[in-house]
Amino acid sequence: QVQLVESGGGLVQAGGSLRLSCAASGSDFSINTMDWYRQAPGKQRELVARITRSSFTTYADSVKGRFTISRDNAKNTVYLQMNSLKPEDTAVYYCHAYYGMGSVADTWGQGTQVTVSS
Repeated sequence: QVQLVESGGGLVQAGGSLRLSCAASGSDFSINTMDWYRQAPGKQRELVARITRSSFTTYADSVKGRFTISRDNAKNTVYLQMNSLKPEDTAVYYCHAYYGMGSVADTWGQGTQVTVSS
């Protein structure tokens, strides 16, 4: 089984920056596509950014130009650099990863709170 541990959340003022990290451990399986999702109170969980093992990236329209997803395959770690944060970015951010042959298995982190004050 693969476990994901997120870090880097916190409280920041609007316009500020935060960097989230998510480290995968516990298995020899290849970690393939990794994602960041977020869930605000009363809303559905939404995809924020995705990165393939070869570092092809996609972003939600709401974060394009402000957030950057990256990864270090040697460390099985994915990052989310969040700049120009807005109050509407406030949410619990979850790391998600597909792993193993054919990416048939997936796992979630426990979530980290990001709060942006106005």
